[in-house]
Formats: sequence, C-alpha cells, structure tokens
Amino acid sequence: MNGFEKRAAAKQRQILEAAFQLMNTESGVDNLTMDKVAQLAHVSKATVFKYFQSKENLIQAVFKDFLETMKQESMAIINAQLPFEETIMATSRYELDKFETTQRRFFIDLMDTLTAEGPQGQTLIHEEYTQQSLQVMLELFHRGRKEGKVDLKYSDEFLLLYFQALVEGLSSPLIYSRILPYTAEWVEVLLKGIAPAPK
Repeated sequence: MNGFEKRAAAKQRQILEAAFQLMNTESGVDNLTMDKVAQLAHVSKATVFKYFQSKENLIQAVFKDFLETMKQESMAIINAQLPFEETIMATSRYELDKFETTQRRFFIDLMDTLTAEGPQGQTLIHEEYTQQSLQVMLELFHRGRKEGKVDLKYSDEFLLLYFQALVEGLSSPLIYSRILPYTAEWVEVLLKGIAPAPK
C-alpha cells in the first residue's frame, strides 16, 4: 500500500469510527447525519460522500465493519487452539461483553439491517454473515467431537439448529441483559446438553 492508499484507508477508518460512535447511542441510526460524521471524523462532508456515497451505504459499512471485527476477534479465540470447552466459554464471554458495551439500539438497528430484503428479496448481509458463522460453528463442533466433548449421535444439522435457537433467544433484549452474570452456567448447560452420556 502506497502513501496515498494508506491515507485514504485511514480516513475511511476515521469515518467508520465516527459513524459507529454516533450510531452506538440511544438514538441509533436516527442520530447519524453526514454533517455530524464529518465533524466527528475531522474530515469534510465531501470526503464522507467520496468514500461512502450515501448515508445508507455508510450505515451498511458500519454494520459490516462491526460484524467483521466480531468475526476476526472470535476467530482469534477459536484459532488459539484452546480445549473445546474453554473455546466455547471464551467466545461466549466475548460476545456477551460486546452486548454489554454496545447500545441496545445499535443491535436493534443492526438486526433490522440484517433482515432487510434487497431488491431481489434476499438479505445480503445476513446470508453472508450466517454462512460464515455456521462454518465456524461446524469446525468448533468437529473439534468438540474429536475431544470427546460432543456426542457423536448429534448431526451437524441438529447442532447448528440447537445453537442457532440459543443464540436467537439470547439476542432478545429481555434476555441478554439478564444473562451476563450467568455466562459460566449458560455455557455449562450448553456443553452438558451436547456431551456424550456418562458411561
């Protein structure tokens, strides 16, 4: 990357971080204006439009960046090659910490964007993110099977549905704020539920 590309990437990063700050409030995306982003990022409004073209594109870019960061940080935990149970515990703690440090409205706006249909009826970001998440979970369950921590009688499809049901339940605002103190217990119940029966 040459000097020009580095400066352009740095400006885009400043803009994304400023937009995230504005969106990570009780007002969510309603709080975001290109003027506020430019002011907070210390760039001109024209620069914001140069890189993102519209408010909608900027909002989508912030959500994609947020999900990509979560994915990379989760992958770092998974790639640390900790035992299966420790990996599940660490990734669960990380994700619950994210819920705790990010405004509820941000997640509501994120879910609205993830499930919004595109021109062909598809949910583009959601499909991409879901496919990546499912692949990571499958790899993790395969590791658990090798370590004898996941019962072989459970199919990949069942394990993914089971985990997806838990995650969707946890993403409810009524649940995620109350479950934070119970991370260890939640993971223990999850692991015992998929573990082989004692011999």
